[in-house]
Amino acid sequence: MDADRSSFWRLTRDRSRGIAGFVRLMDRKALWHAFLPTDHALLLSGQRARLIISRVRLVAALFAVLTPLWIVIDLAFLPFPELLGRLIAARLLATLGFAALVLLLPDSERLRHAWLGLGAMMLIPTLFFLITHPALSAYEMEGFRRALATGYAFLPFVMVAGISIFPLTVVEAALIALPVLLAETGVALLEVEVLQWHDRFGALWLLALIAAVAALASISQLHFMAKLVDRSALDPLTEQFNRRSGEEMLRHHFELSARAERPLAVAFLDIDRFKAINDVYGHEMGDVVIRQTGDVISARLRRADVLVRWGGEEFVILLPDSTAEDACTAVRRILGGGLGHRPEGSALTVSAGIAERITDGATTYEDLIHTADLRMYMGKAVGGAHLVGPGNEESPEPLLP
Repeated sequence: MDADRSSFWRLTRDRSRGIAGFVRLMDRKALWHAFLPTDHALLLSGQRARLIISRVRLVAALFAVLTPLWIVIDLAFLPFPELLGRLIAARLLATLGFAALVLLLPDSERLRHAWLGLGAMMLIPTLFFLITHPALSAYEMEGFRRALATGYAFLPFVMVAGISIFPLTVVEAALIALPVLLAETGVALLEVEVLQWHDRFGALWLLALIAAVAALASISQLHFMAKLVDRSALDPLTEQFNRRSGEEMLRHHFELSARAERPLAVAFLDIDRFKAINDVYGHEMGDVVIRQTGDVISARLRRADVLVRWGGEEFVILLPDSTAEDACTAVRRILGGGLGHRPEGSALTVSAGIAERITDGATTYEDLIHTADLRMYMGKAVGGAHLVGPGNEESPEPLLP
């Protein structure tokens, strides 16, 4: 008994050290993101939702096949008609639940759908455990039959261990594991007269420990995914969003704007006479100018705005919940303080075109970008450093720092 207790506490200590070591590897921002999902980037949330949903459907499909197949083993080794009827009914209901989850869970980038799918996937076996385990406990069994009945009791451990395959925050993992822990606690209270209390406490403690380790694995996945999304989403020169990720965010915001009937504006910016910088001072100096432009614009954006390096010397600003007038005001504010200087000392300027979903009647995000791009070229056509938005195409507005 002392040896077992020593091994148990050694395992707990080792797991605690592992968790502490992982925490030390994460910066403060990553730790906050690992704890709560409220401030995750849009791209990370979308990628995470798709991954969770795909894994939920995969696991549900697997259980939809394996759950009814186990009926054959129950029939072969459990000669109790009333018990068999209850087990078979529970298995068939669980199979229907898993099949419904596979068929009805939508492909989505919304975390709400992912949470609902994962919660349903955990709820089905939890209810199955609450139905079958008390029924099995009412029968005296020996040998293989006892081992078979014990397998049903291990279901909560399998469920909480399965949390590890999903990229979750601490709060999400805890909420997903909580119903399983409560179910095990409820069964323990019902059986307190049958088994020693310290046996039940040991099982609950082991279940909680497995849940903690599974949550650590989930957080590790989330942290790794966040790093991958950051690297794939950002332009290496400016450290702003690249075009691929910018198009994904623009598509998402366009759909939200159309669904909620809210305005959505974009500003298309192009550095004036940029080719001359590359030709005279070289591409390295051109990169310095592009990076400088991105840094200055990014520092002046609102929290909800998004800056994208569209390509070359082009930038796009995504302005959610902004009318055309709001967007023009924002661009004047962003560019009014100047963007710095060109290599020869003159002011660095950009031409800007603005489009808004409702005002311009855009039906796709591509239409919105195309309209803003055309208006930007109208500003260049009059010598650059001009702003063109809805209604002032004939008289572009000068953008003077």
